[in-house]
Amino acid sequence: GVATSWDWFFGGTSSQTQVSSGSGVIFTTDGYIVTNNHVVASAERIEIIYNKRNYAAELVGTDPSTDLAVLKIEESNLPAIKLGNAKNVQVGEWVIAVGNPFSLSSTVTAGIVSAKGRRIGILEDKFPIESFIQTDAAINPGNSGGPLLNASGQVIGMNTAIIQGAQGLGFAIPIKTAQQIAKELISTGKAEHAYLGIEMATLTPDVKNQINNNPNSSVRVAVDRGVAIVSVVPNSPAAAAGLRPGDAIQKINNRPIIHSEAVQELVQNAKVGGNLQMEINRNGQIVILNVRPGSLPVQKVS
Repeated sequence: GVATSWDWFFGGTSSQTQVSSGSGVIFTTDGYIVTNNHVVASAERIEIIYNKRNYAAELVGTDPSTDLAVLKIEESNLPAIKLGNAKNVQVGEWVIAVGNPFSLSSTVTAGIVSAKGRRIGILEDKFPIESFIQTDAAINPGNSGGPLLNASGQVIGMNTAIIQGAQGLGFAIPIKTAQQIAKELISTGKAEHAYLGIEMATLTPDVKNQINNNPNSSVRVAVDRGVAIVSVVPNSPAAAAGLRPGDAIQKINNRPIIHSEAVQELVQNAKVGGNLQMEINRNGQIVILNVRPGSLPVQKVS
């Protein structure tokens, strides 16, 4: 488990220590541990409890965009997790969630994969990057940061979120994402994400009609397939490349695009400063644009 504590001052005359708990996974044998950013974001002191021992933990780095964080303890020869392949995960397969809900250590629950690639808007960040594995395995407060395992005991995701008041709706970060971000945090203390600066919507005949008949917007699209650009952030890489609201993305690097998740995946996998060739439909005409992703802006804490 991951135990965090901080001081709470009221009126400058009294203090009270608040303690929260979460879970984590041993990422490397030399003491790097991966958990959720929201578990440790406000902590002044972090302790790891492992094998009935308490360790003082160093916060190596955080990435609010994916809700991931890396901690370090001074220990060696730890049993690191066995990684699975989230791409091989099938909807309907059995999974196991492990964690410490309500400080009940080593709690195991089982369920199935309900869906993949979920974007549900629950990460508390200005620029969230979401592509969750959805499961009905019971995930409760304190499970955050714990592993989601397949039937072979391999980690395929990291439990990160539940929707309050909803039963059977838990979400996990795919392990490929967690592995990539963890390596960057260990190496540099921060994670870099490619960024375009667009708001988009997957096109269908109904979505096209909704966009074109919206009296509060001047955005109009010419086709009902692909991904519509609804808005473009000023001074963003998308704006610099000439993308406009109403453009409909048809292909990226010659790959046909039929839903917004594919755009997000290609942008996530792109290098900052690299090149994405976009084929777009603009007012019924095909236009080819080269877009160079920038670095995702860091959200400043006020």
